[in-house]
Amino acid sequence: MAVKKNAAKQPEVKGMSDTKRWIYGFALLFFALFLAVSVLSFFFFWKDDQSVTDWTHVFMSSKETVNEARVQNWGGKLGAVLAKTVVADGFGLFGLCIPAVLIIFSLRIMRFRPAMLRKSVRLTLILMILGSLTLGFLFRGNWEVFGTGLGGRHGISIAEWLVSVIGTIGTGLLLLLSIVLYAIYINRNTISMINRVGKGIVDNGRKVGEAVSTTAAGILSHEAKQTDDAKPETKSKKGKKEIDDDDPFIVRSADDDPPLYPGELIDDNGFTIVDRSGAPALPEEEPRPARTGKVEVDDAGFVITDMNAKTAPPPPEKDEDGFVIQYASGDEAEETPAPATGKTDIGTDTYTYPEPPVSATETACPPAQETQQFQPAPAYTAETPETSGAEAKDDAFVASVPNGLNIEERRDLTVERLPGDESLSDEEIESALYDPTLDLSSYQRPPIELLEDHSVEVSVTSEEIVENKNRIKETLENFGIKIDKIKATVGPTVTLYEIVQAPGVRISKIKNLEDDIAQSLAALGIRIIAPIPGKGTIGIEVPNKDKKIVSMYSIIKSVKFQESDYDIPVVLGKTIQDETFVIDLAKMPHLLVAGATGQGKSVGLNAIITSLLYKKHPSELKLVLVDPKKVELTLYSKLERHFLAKMPGEEDAIITDTHKVIYTLNSLCIEMDARYNLLRAAEVRKITEYNDKFIHRKLNPNKGHRFLPYIVVIIDEFADLIMTAGREIETPIARIAQLARAVGIHLVIATQRPTTNIITGVIKANFPARIAFRVTSMVDSRTIIDQPGANQLIGRGDMLVSTGNDLIRVQCAFVDTPEIERITEFIAGQRGYVGAYELPEYTPEGGGDTGAAGSKPNDLSQLDAMFEDVARFVVQNQQGSTSSIQRRFSIGYNRAGRLMDQLEMAGIVGKAEGSKPREVLIQDILSLEHIFKSLDNF
Repeated sequence: MAVKKNAAKQPEVKGMSDTKRWIYGFALLFFALFLAVSVLSFFFFWKDDQSVTDWTHVFMSSKETVNEARVQNWGGKLGAVLAKTVVADGFGLFGLCIPAVLIIFSLRIMRFRPAMLRKSVRLTLILMILGSLTLGFLFRGNWEVFGTGLGGRHGISIAEWLVSVIGTIGTGLLLLLSIVLYAIYINRNTISMINRVGKGIVDNGRKVGEAVSTTAAGILSHEAKQTDDAKPETKSKKGKKEIDDDDPFIVRSADDDPPLYPGELIDDNGFTIVDRSGAPALPEEEPRPARTGKVEVDDAGFVITDMNAKTAPPPPEKDEDGFVIQYASGDEAEETPAPATGKTDIGTDTYTYPEPPVSATETACPPAQETQQFQPAPAYTAETPETSGAEAKDDAFVASVPNGLNIEERRDLTVERLPGDESLSDEEIESALYDPTLDLSSYQRPPIELLEDHSVEVSVTSEEIVENKNRIKETLENFGIKIDKIKATVGPTVTLYEIVQAPGVRISKIKNLEDDIAQSLAALGIRIIAPIPGKGTIGIEVPNKDKKIVSMYSIIKSVKFQESDYDIPVVLGKTIQDETFVIDLAKMPHLLVAGATGQGKSVGLNAIITSLLYKKHPSELKLVLVDPKKVELTLYSKLERHFLAKMPGEEDAIITDTHKVIYTLNSLCIEMDARYNLLRAAEVRKITEYNDKFIHRKLNPNKGHRFLPYIVVIIDEFADLIMTAGREIETPIARIAQLARAVGIHLVIATQRPTTNIITGVIKANFPARIAFRVTSMVDSRTIIDQPGANQLIGRGDMLVSTGNDLIRVQCAFVDTPEIERITEFIAGQRGYVGAYELPEYTPEGGGDTGAAGSKPNDLSQLDAMFEDVARFVVQNQQGSTSSIQRRFSIGYNRAGRLMDQLEMAGIVGKAEGSKPREVLIQDILSLEHIFKSLDNF
């Protein structure tokens, strides 16, 4: 009797009632708000409330505190003490994070689910600790705000300990690393931002280094030139006579540099002007020529000016390099001669340059009639003197040369380096692969916190397991079947009992006792698996008395789903072994879902869509949602700019009209053919190979190649479409099911009428993967999964998944409507594409149905009443498409298609080219009017 009482005892359900939740939640929320107000006021009045230092002041009577100053904190004495504990003795300025975390917890207790609950709490606590430690390290106790410092006692003490252990630099580097890791943890795009900033710093540093090097080289060259000008050197020659200090023909400088012989000057480029070292000495009896002027030499050493106005300038002379030297005479009326200019003709160009003022170091020059010859240095390259003023700007010569060409700048040549093309290393090329997610690089997948954990702590008791085992064994022994071994595996909704029969017992004998075992266990939905595939045992599945709800929250966060590398991962629920069941829709390649009304088909479809939203990026997946019931999939209409696909011109991305379903399925056939053409051009066999080539930039987008996202077509009620459209629906579905696997188009079809006229042989042949929810008869079970079993399920998400030869019992994951709303709102709130993914435009053969007047689209004798207006619109805009006609004239798709066919027959537009607008053959309105006149003859 005791055993029966324990077996009948209901398991206790852990958790708080709603009343307790609201009481605890409101209490915690009140305390959190009070603490937040106290902390905020402590930031302003901490100096005034320093008298309230500990908890003893809180409980002191008014008589004991009569002499104390009035507390300024908005939370009173209690608030001042709490704020001092949190801020001054705790985390300083970041102590405000504590009431923020308490507010989040209070809302969670009251069953409000803030977005990203766990992540928000985690990030807030890390920010509080890291911020307090950073402020404590930066300011220590130097700035005693709040009585201790900006970082609080916690931050200052830990910072001082870290400094004593790893030093100041080590502590700073550790904090910097922690801040960077924190930023990366918040947003994964931080890594790419750091890469861009680092690359910019390196590039700017290289440019600054080049500029500094160029400037330094120019300064050094200028200083060397000035040194050469200030300290001219003479070339000693053999046979040179002793220098006479009183000789007026010897050029001297103010710094007592070695003297130059008459007419001998050396410029900064190595030119020796009139080398007279070997010239014969003048006779002593001959008088020395009078000093008639001064000599002036410019930077390049070319201009020599005789300042005596009465002396005619010598004729122009030409040196060995072809330079022509023209001397200019001075102005006798002025003591300081005005700058004279000389002209040098080089080829056809004439350069005019000024005469610099005479310096104190210049001395008398030899007679003007003496010939002066220039002897350039061997390695010297002739340079043209610089000009000044406007002429310098006009005569500036700029040469743009590649970086690799070694050309140096000169006075007459300014060199500009061409940027050229940057070359990437193998590592950079690998990292520069095409990334389709960059179009929405800021997109974030929905956080797990948007889902609710519906699981309740319901466990199967040991008494229940033992009792069922004894009853199974007793029932089999009553029919003369001995059992050697029994093993139980407890699942979420059913428990699997694996039995090993004694030698000589036939399996069919046990299988025939299915109803007797169900009677003895008094349970609904007993299912016998004889034998279990891959095992030498017979399985008996017995429903648990208390079924466990498998929430979407628990399976989305599972490691098996998060780390799956499937192309299109779909998570359905949990198996009897309590393992997350994940399939790859790309390998199925299509999925048929069937079951009776109210057994969990719509929940199963929501689980499939939710798992796709949690795993795929909008650039990788597009959904075509067909909902003839008009209420099941409307929640996903918010995803139009991210995940949905539709035909051009359609207003609603969720397809509910049967005729539009026909057009959409045929449009998918056009998309399938276009994708096959791309695969053939790329010489690949499936979409994964094609996208891999495109990502590695082996396909040219200018030739029509593009990244191909997966397209998943989900039809909620297939039976209604078959009843209303029949073969028009079945034909394109059969084409897609047979051919579209290789190009990434997959079908998920659900129906509540698993009959042979709905699930035909063509459909079953192309849908090897099937999901069967509970049905009422064995015939329906055989129609779906080709064997009985679906009629023995217990409902409420209990399903059988057939993936070919294997048949697995799975408890479907439950996702509620509010969870779907939160997920869609989270995705819709992010930046998306301009619109939905456009499918190719489809025009039915013959232009669609006939109009109200019975006119045929190809009959030009019975044109549409809007034909001329539409033709003028197309010619004026030079663009023709059915969708643009729909939008411009507010007409339906069928009528717009007929008008487009009539325009083609009239020779106004060309033939259809898939999704591209038609070519307009008429270029002006005058030609169009001639066509109108010719059509009047029909």
